[in-house]
Amino acid sequence: MSDILQSLIDIVGEKGVSNEPEELWFYSRDPGVLAPHKPDYVVAPKTTEEVQKIVQLAGREKIPVVPMGNGMSLAGLVIPLKGGIVLDMKRMNKILEVNPMGRYAVMEGGTSQGALKSYLQKNHPTLRHSLPDAPPTTTIAANVSLHGQGRLTNQYGFNSDMVTGLEMVLPTGEICRIGSPSIGPYWFSKGPTLPDLSGLFLGWLGATGIITKVGLKLFPNKKIRDVELFVTDRVELVPQILYKLTHLEVCEDINVWFQPKPQMFLGNFHVTIFFTGDTEDEIEFKRKMIWDSLQEHMDAKDGGFMSVQYMKSTLLEMPGRTIADFADVPKGGGFEYSGPIALIEHYPQYAAKVVELAQKYNVLYASAARLISGGHAMMFSISFAFNRDDAAMMERVEKALDEAMTFALDMGGIPWKPNHKEQKMLLERMEPNARKLLLMIKKNLDPQGIMNPGNWEVNA
Repeated sequence: MSDILQSLIDIVGEKGVSNEPEELWFYSRDPGVLAPHKPDYVVAPKTTEEVQKIVQLAGREKIPVVPMGNGMSLAGLVIPLKGGIVLDMKRMNKILEVNPMGRYAVMEGGTSQGALKSYLQKNHPTLRHSLPDAPPTTTIAANVSLHGQGRLTNQYGFNSDMVTGLEMVLPTGEICRIGSPSIGPYWFSKGPTLPDLSGLFLGWLGATGIITKVGLKLFPNKKIRDVELFVTDRVELVPQILYKLTHLEVCEDINVWFQPKPQMFLGNFHVTIFFTGDTEDEIEFKRKMIWDSLQEHMDAKDGGFMSVQYMKSTLLEMPGRTIADFADVPKGGGFEYSGPIALIEHYPQYAAKVVELAQKYNVLYASAARLISGGHAMMFSISFAFNRDDAAMMERVEKALDEAMTFALDMGGIPWKPNHKEQKMLLERMEPNARKLLLMIKKNLDPQGIMNPGNWEVNA
């Protein structure tokens, strides 16, 4: 083992490697409920070539490698289930290029969401990217690798849909570029009109390679951003309300949420509608369209628009901080959710299941569904808060989340950010030839099984 440590030091330098107990403790867990597991080493490379050498070393010695962004997925995706090397990408944080006319940016695999947002605000204020509701330190590459969402998801799809190119270190140690950068110097397309190879890596949670560079679409940063809040107490009307809003094609982002605390929210379903424009006239035109689309429900006294003045600044925060507030309601700062991708028409059944699970397992719930690609689907968040110092409460939350995913699969939903247990549940139900194809991809890309083992392990 001392030889491995010295080899890693030779690659990245003494300050970039650790096997100290306190470091291993930190990298053995994430903020969710899954059990920790210690790595043997933590390594923080600075270049693609250093990543390549680490992977080549791991391949020779058959050591697992777990690539890590900021470790904030909550689903145990970077817990080193079989030990080995946690490869922390935080020192690979350069923004390499912004093409303002082509509306794309290229950055290293450890670049954070906050760093790109700040850089664009300073140097390209007319451009923005799809910012997720996660701490600013979360990384762009990790977000797209798990099909992350952001404030532009309703308009343009998952953040992985916004990738314009990838540089990967494969499990064999080879360096590979995907999309237009495989042909020339420009990072404007990950696939079309080429075969889209990005699907070999996006969604695989680091089990097929390590992203060392990523290209990302940028979008117009409108001068004005506004919000409306529609409230109804009739859950069966929510799908119809969402259909009417998405049919307008003017909403930047649409979220539906409900929670038992504070008391004023209990029993109501809140539809938060974000929209943007470059002039006040444009904003008022879109506001009128939004109000007019839901006039039928107001006339029937089935819902209405709620004044947002006292919480407007909170609603317009990017990223939002309300999730962190929810995590500390029971004290102890714990929060985790199951987030199946599902049909909007199934919203009432999912909403009922959240309340049922919270009562059954005596835990605090909240839910926030986000619409995807203009209403083609939603991410339905089944969320529970817990005290991290209460092992019994954490166990109840874990059981509730397992049951939530079983329910989602029974409803025909697809797990989002599935942990290793949910992956197995999904694979058991998958059509056999699709599972066989996953096995073929994983075995061919990672013949020694060193990349984030325990994730997307497909049995023949």
